[in-house]
Amino acid sequence: MNYIGIDIGSTASKVTVFDDSGIKFNLLMPTGWNSVETSKKIESDLIKNGINLEHSKIVATGYGRVSVPYADKTITEITCHAKGAYYLVKKDLTVIDIGGQDTKIITVENGNVTNFTMNDKCAAGTGRFIELMANTLNLTIKELVELALNGEDIKINSMCTVFAESEVISLIANGTKREDIARGILNSIINRVKAMLMKHGVLGTVYLTGGLCELNPFVNLLSQQLGQEVKTSPMARFAGSIGGALLAKNI
Repeated sequence: MNYIGIDIGSTASKVTVFDDSGIKFNLLMPTGWNSVETSKKIESDLIKNGINLEHSKIVATGYGRVSVPYADKTITEITCHAKGAYYLVKKDLTVIDIGGQDTKIITVENGNVTNFTMNDKCAAGTGRFIELMANTLNLTIKELVELALNGEDIKINSMCTVFAESEVISLIANGTKREDIARGILNSIINRVKAMLMKHGVLGTVYLTGGLCELNPFVNLLSQQLGQEVKTSPMARFAGSIGGALLAKNI
């Protein structure tokens, strides 16, 4: 029997396949404009990888979880991220998940969610925000993060992505250095995460999930600004799909 977690996010989709011995493999792909088509591609890729869906239990989660007709169950991303992060860390923790559409802070005790906080979808503190700002500066997200290390902080005041983008365009027009703008963009995100975390509270290990987990300069900057170590790993990107696969075992 295979146990499969499918996490269709607004930007990227992640898939984790477990069997009784542990994780068999992960898949990562852009979600694109149509999560229904992404779901079909995932189904095709699973079959190409030798997975018999009739002998599998499947949980779908994330932004596009309702677009997976072959899933046995849909579960919220908060529950799945908590379960997956706990599997990776194996102790109580506070999860920071910077997703494409929102940012979540989740307290996990003994593998269960005991508290969570989410930001406003319009707030300039999400993965989509940093992607848009990188495009405005004609950079990749990785390039923006690396450039920011050489910049001085400038403040981006707007809480709305649209207005924040206008601020950045004005800064460019006024001749502000790109590295300073890049630093301001990252600090805009980090300051919003910090405010959420101060309100939410911290328990145990602070652990970053989401697409930014593989960018060490961002993780280091986040740790500096929060005043405590933020841990993560490349597998943290799959926290939602790992949690979904683990929960599929209960179906």
